[in-house]
Amino acid sequence: MFFQRGEILSPDERQRVHLQSLRILEQVGARFHSGKARRLLAAGGAVVNEETRLVCIPPGMVEQALEITPRSIVLGARNPHYSYAMPSGLTRYGMDGTAAFALDFNSGERRYGTLRDIENGCRIFQQLELGVMAWAPTTASDAPVQSRPLHEFLTTARSCSKHVNHELHTADQAPYLAEGLAAILGSEDEFRTRKAYSVIYCPVAPLSHDSEMMDAYLDLGQYGMPVMVMPMPVPGSTGPASLFGNICLANAEALSAIVLFQLAHPGRDLLYSSGVGTLDFKTGGFLGGTPEMALQSAALTEMGRHYALPTTSAGCTSDAREPGAQAVFEKVITTIMPAMAGSEIIIGLGEIESDQLLVLEQYIVDHEIALQVQRLLEGVDTAGDKELFDDISAIGPGGHFLSRRSTRHAPRSGEFHLSHLLDHHSYEAWKELGSPSMYTNAREKVTGILATPPVDALPEAIEQELDSILRKADQELKE
Repeated sequence: MFFQRGEILSPDERQRVHLQSLRILEQVGARFHSGKARRLLAAGGAVVNEETRLVCIPPGMVEQALEITPRSIVLGARNPHYSYAMPSGLTRYGMDGTAAFALDFNSGERRYGTLRDIENGCRIFQQLELGVMAWAPTTASDAPVQSRPLHEFLTTARSCSKHVNHELHTADQAPYLAEGLAAILGSEDEFRTRKAYSVIYCPVAPLSHDSEMMDAYLDLGQYGMPVMVMPMPVPGSTGPASLFGNICLANAEALSAIVLFQLAHPGRDLLYSSGVGTLDFKTGGFLGGTPEMALQSAALTEMGRHYALPTTSAGCTSDAREPGAQAVFEKVITTIMPAMAGSEIIIGLGEIESDQLLVLEQYIVDHEIALQVQRLLEGVDTAGDKELFDDISAIGPGGHFLSRRSTRHAPRSGEFHLSHLLDHHSYEAWKELGSPSMYTNAREKVTGILATPPVDALPEAIEQELDSILRKADQELKE
């Protein structure tokens, strides 16, 4: 029996967020830089100011969009074994994405991310039991700027056979992506129906929408490609300086995107998400590993569930500059809250430094955090056969239960989490083993994964076809 989920916002408070979001959209509006978007919104009944590009959206448009947004989705995967149905009643995990830097696994150097870092991160994520959504973990500094998102997206899809989520930057990149993903799945029809790939869309806080990226995602709607809508306002900088006000703003941004995507392609699959953080009031920087981030993430998870939409969130985040105690501490805090609120996919595995540094060992550590949080949420099994009165009666006062059949079966019962990462040896045995830490054990696991052949590798013919598509994109987009 699962532990009863926590509640950050009461039903009345969730309704207040909704009503305040409607008020923001109707009275303040959102700025849409895409002319195509403004035309769609105007035709749908919004009040559009072409000079300022501000669009005021009446409540009825929001309610209609929410009504036609699908309540369930199966996130497909190149290997159907990894498909993930939402709502699931469970919390699963996704890779954090598009960090600028990577910690070189061999030299320990902090450097810009590369395509090889994306490949290695995906190969590790492939092995994680609770991982369901891959996202290019770094930007690829070694790929051409004009086609960089295509290299990142297709490298992720090549290297991981789970569901893949990434981004595009311009509309002219969309046809190449569609061609590449159709090649991987075998046909355009498979690309349309399997929903093995999705895109992430982050409104520009506060209350603005990019032109080129939005146009690209509108174009991808013809393929039924799901969109994960992830607003990211920060209290005191790009959002109002209170948690509740920022939650209302983030929800309004999400709703404004939902309205547009449903106007363009009614019934398109959307994931309600968020990636809010907090402001470092000393430096003005972004912080992701704070209790306030966790609270907002949990509250916005509850808003997604309030709308009965497939719901994900950011989480398992840290602002630590290096792997270690701070990273683990912050990631635990920012995982527990959205998990208790019912986030179906928590996105944050593998990175530290406010989502800007990929650390391969961190995938293994973060997955252990995920496993332990899952165990907490499973709670205490109170079934009648768990009372074990016969054992208590047989042993009585004094004695021990080591010889009982229930004790022998306990390690395989699922009731006790047995970590394969943490060290629980005696002090003497621990010293004899070389004083291993969580991170040294994780490093061994990463070394083992990277030393083995990739899982679910693509056929050589498809690899060559993808190379050809990318070469064509490199050349034609450059022109």
